[in-house]
Amino acid sequence: MGSRSTSLFGLWGIVLLAFGLVAYAVAPAASAYVLVHVGLGLLLLVLYLTASRENLSTFLGERSTRYGANAVVYSLIFVAVLAALNYLAARHNHRFDFTKEKVFSLSSQSRNVLAKLDKPLVVHAFVEGGTDPIIDDLLDSYKNASNRFSYRMVDPVKDRDLAERYKVTEIPFLFIEYGDPASEDKRTATVTRDISEESITNGIIKATAGTKKLVCFLDGHGEADPENRDARGASALQDALRNENYDTRKVLLASEASVPAECNILLVAATDRPLFDHELTEIREYLKKGGAALFLVPPERGQQFVDLLQPWGVKLTDTVVVDQVVRLFQGPALGLQILASTYGTHPITQGFTERTIFPMARAVQADAAGKPGVSAVEIVKSSPSAWAETDVEGVFKRGEAAKSDSDIAGPVPLAVAVTGKHKEMGFDKEGETKLVVVGDADFVSNQFFGQLFNRDLVLNMMAWLGGEEQQISIRPRAIQASRTQLGPAETRRIFYLSVLVLPELLLLLGLTVWWRRSMT
Repeated sequence: MGSRSTSLFGLWGIVLLAFGLVAYAVAPAASAYVLVHVGLGLLLLVLYLTASRENLSTFLGERSTRYGANAVVYSLIFVAVLAALNYLAARHNHRFDFTKEKVFSLSSQSRNVLAKLDKPLVVHAFVEGGTDPIIDDLLDSYKNASNRFSYRMVDPVKDRDLAERYKVTEIPFLFIEYGDPASEDKRTATVTRDISEESITNGIIKATAGTKKLVCFLDGHGEADPENRDARGASALQDALRNENYDTRKVLLASEASVPAECNILLVAATDRPLFDHELTEIREYLKKGGAALFLVPPERGQQFVDLLQPWGVKLTDTVVVDQVVRLFQGPALGLQILASTYGTHPITQGFTERTIFPMARAVQADAAGKPGVSAVEIVKSSPSAWAETDVEGVFKRGEAAKSDSDIAGPVPLAVAVTGKHKEMGFDKEGETKLVVVGDADFVSNQFFGQLFNRDLVLNMMAWLGGEEQQISIRPRAIQASRTQLGPAETRRIFYLSVLVLPELLLLLGLTVWWRRSMT
């Protein structure tokens, strides 16, 4: 075997040995890849040195050898740079999400909640065998978003004492600790079964919140029942409020002396049955004392609220909002389900650009001019093609509507947010009242609450009314996505194939081609 022919063995040996050492430096383990490359590389180098000792100096001095050595060195430097970049990426993780719905990114609410952490928050994740790639990946997203967030995966069988201390009765089970574990003001929360971004973020909210706000649903007149899970019920709203750390209860004001003092937010939905005079009087007193309220007043209902809301800068028009929709093979038609994507400048709708749907609404206008201390903002508007029809009877009885000069042209205001400063309004004491008036009631029902972004808009209204403006955001959404979770073995295989094997094969092939050409 001549020295010229054995020179290729020397080059191969250098490449195999270098790639084996790089693999060991990146992942220090005596893997089959490392052992085969180091062993075979040393063997080829020994064969080369043994066969060409007398011509070694001559071979090293040849121009072709220098070119080949330069190519090997440059290739090894390139591989070393790739390995260094991979190491830095592992130490300083950053995720780029190019999916349309941002499936792999935390929602704005989750990021806002994490940004408000002023104490350490630890999550103990009890999962079967101590490993769950999906939960681990989700919690890692939280960890990357806040340096105050940390977590650990726990096997409840191996760490039985910890599982008993946290009363783990089922898995998966997340135990959230906020604050110094040794302090008395440490707060905790638990998340079980359905582990998702929504449930984790809600668990963090519960652990970090000081006191719960109470939302009172006015009852007794056929309002949507927060306990009813049918399409016309409001159980979805109640569940969402409880997940956001609110308490809820129904209030039969007809049999009570006044609105309960513990009510932080009063939800009033107009129905076909009018309120008693006593109820209207107590609602007025509740507002004058600084109570916050959400009024849902659809068309043809709640005429009693016109006079009640007028001093607070809200004008309830006697209209129904209609829009022209184009149906396939039918042409333009009238629609009462209004899509809204235009929002006023207000904390409730700050950064809110998503669509919401109002199945049947009236126009609600801001009318605070000449009312000292009252600030009213139209926070939701219909599309420009919609209008508020004043011939309500024609719409509901004859199914007809035609835009006229007496109608309100679009974009039509569908909701108004009000802030009233008591002293400036002429009240005896300092204070503030917050109102949100929406010209629809069905958009909070189970049938429509989860459609488009109704849920986010309603919960933002509640957050503003309850003085929890840090909760105003777009919340996590349950989006199904195609995703594959890779274990450590699969990750190593992908790393070897993409970073080591393919570049190595290309380098060996290039050296072989160069060597054959240099022989001719």
